Amino acid sequence: MSRYFIHLAYNGANYCGWQTQPDLPTVQSTLEHALSTLLRRKVAVTGCGRTDTGVHASDFYAHFDIDECTDDKPVDMKLIAFKLNAFLPPDIAIFDIFKVHDNAHARFDATARTYEYHVSDKRLPFAQGLYCRIFYKPDIELMNLGGQVLMEYEDFSSFAKSHTQTKTNICHLSEAHWDCRGDEWVFTIRSNRFLRNMVRAVTGTLLDLGRGKLDIDGLRGIVERRNRIAAGESMPPQGLFLTKVEYDWEKIKDI
Repeated sequence: MSRYFIHLAYNGANYCGWQTQPDLPTVQSTLEHALSTLLRRKVAVTGCGRTDTGVHASDFYAHFDIDECTDDKPVDMKLIAFKLNAFLPPDIAIFDIFKVHDNAHARFDATARTYEYHVSDKRLPFAQGLYCRIFYKPDIELMNLGGQVLMEYEDFSSFAKSHTQTKTNICHLSEAHWDCRGDEWVFTIRSNRFLRNMVRAVTGTLLDLGRGKLDIDGLRGIVERRNRIAAGESMPPQGLFLTKVEYDWEKIKDI
């Protein structure tokens, strides 16, 4: 058996997240069905993360295992990638399939992930389902100050979904900032790991800061309480994108 990584992207609007769920459309189940059909055997796919319902990914990796030969012929993964794009729905795109070391893991070997959250106070007909509309102009400078404050902390329990099986709520943020892109304001956050629902909760809390419902001392107090009920509401899923997943490729690629 050999292990392969799939590099892909997807618009999550039509899916109940990445992870397979009984009788519900998910990216994982759609990809597994397509791969299994093309390779004529059952193929299980493991993703680099578990995006929620409606969340998008412009950079996503998954891995699967398969014999290198089918009917005594080597498997041409470039051809499989081409055929997958023809077989899959148009809201999932395959960029590449490549061989990695047998113990490489799409989820556990990721060294960092970057998310973006998109908001606008304008009605954007060509970005429907790809941003969240707000009805005020936030103070971006104050929210960027809030992002710097967040980077001083490691325990993000106040922004974590309750009653999960996560063993630790420690995350090491390396980016947390807002910028203006045309008619949108975009929040970028990078960390070695994220807690479930963390990005949407952080975004909602920083927007509370930006609209004057919270001050910097209040933000510090929320983080230090380490209780989810202290933070702001989670933002809707459609504005959230997983935009970058990082690996030490020299260690995991089978070149």
